[in-house]
Amino acid sequence: ITKARLHMDYELSDGEKCIVELEREDKRLAQSVKRISDATGFPMVKLDSAEYFSVGEEMFADMCKELEKAEKYIFAEYFILQNGKFLNTVVDIMAKKAAQGVDVRIMYDDLGSIATYSLADALKLGEKGIKCVPFNPFLFIKSQLNNRDHRKIMVVDGRVAYSGGINLSDEYINIGSKYGHWKDIGFKITGEGVKNYTYMFMEFWNAFSNDMIPHDLVGESFEKEGKGGDGYVLPYYDSPMVDENVSNTFFSEMLYAASNYVWFYTPYLMLGDSLFDAFIRAAKRGVDVRIIMPGIADKKVVFRLSRSYYRQLIEAGVKIYEYTPGFVHAKGCICDDKLAVLGSVNLDYRSLFLHFECSSIFYDSSIIKTFKADILETQSKCRQRTLEDTKRGFFGRLIDGVLRIFAPLL
Repeated sequence: ITKARLHMDYELSDGEKCIVELEREDKRLAQSVKRISDATGFPMVKLDSAEYFSVGEEMFADMCKELEKAEKYIFAEYFILQNGKFLNTVVDIMAKKAAQGVDVRIMYDDLGSIATYSLADALKLGEKGIKCVPFNPFLFIKSQLNNRDHRKIMVVDGRVAYSGGINLSDEYINIGSKYGHWKDIGFKITGEGVKNYTYMFMEFWNAFSNDMIPHDLVGESFEKEGKGGDGYVLPYYDSPMVDENVSNTFFSEMLYAASNYVWFYTPYLMLGDSLFDAFIRAAKRGVDVRIIMPGIADKKVVFRLSRSYYRQLIEAGVKIYEYTPGFVHAKGCICDDKLAVLGSVNLDYRSLFLHFECSSIFYDSSIIKTFKADILETQSKCRQRTLEDTKRGFFGRLIDGVLRIFAPLL
């Protein structure tokens, strides 16, 4: 991937001006954002518009409309592909666009889709004019096997980008879900931030495919300057190949810097020592810290391990809610009405330390208000967990302790 980036002929936007503007309003936050930008190589830019989707069905409908407008290229990258209404509808549109001369490319994680999508399925896409490659193919045991592509990205013509927690599978639009109502979230952005997502895709594609993306395919769309008007956005991705675990660090800094509240969505809760300590310290000093978790587990062992963290967090003052209608796959957080982070990152060891992930930091944007309203609406359908709920006997505590040893593998 590093070699692919070095050989790509592109130039991202200059984010220094936005950092300077942010510094005038919140110097402490500007320092954290600049650190993210320096560590990842992606700039903060002005945001033209952002649209929030509180369920996968909303994003699916909007995505289909934008795909129908494609004129130059469609880039898609997902952890899970699975044949069904969602994927098949998207593929039908992509095939039609490919026949019209649109460059269509799909990348999927080979291990993430091992039970849902096969090489034969990928070859069928090729027959429809859609280029498709697996990320980090599961061919034999190697040291990078755990480093999976958990990112979710869809880019159309450099004009719009989609991301969030939603994969191209029917359970994400509440068809055939085995775990009650599937609560997931996503978003769409326009403006210069789309360039960041396009380059994320280009890096990975060029690293794993011999059919390189020509710069002149995307260059023209990148020459357009964003107008701004809806705050700022910094789309970036985490990489286990670099020294700093960017999202883990930024979540900790949000908790340390918060004055009023920090609220999280996450399907899994397996925290490293530094982030766990940040949750505890923020709650103890009076910050309103909340975590919304699933009410129905998709993986029982992982769910039990997640719950093993409840007692210490609740004792410190963290409020934990479980979504009674079903499974929460949403990932995101919001802080003090001014900052939100939305993307693919779970609060677990794999997301924070092992996987390739992507997120967007939003500042002073309308999407923050919409996101907050959705969290409150979801919380109204949750049950708050109490210390009484966390009681365990000796053997229960022993089992939880053993599970924590294996947390990096779960």
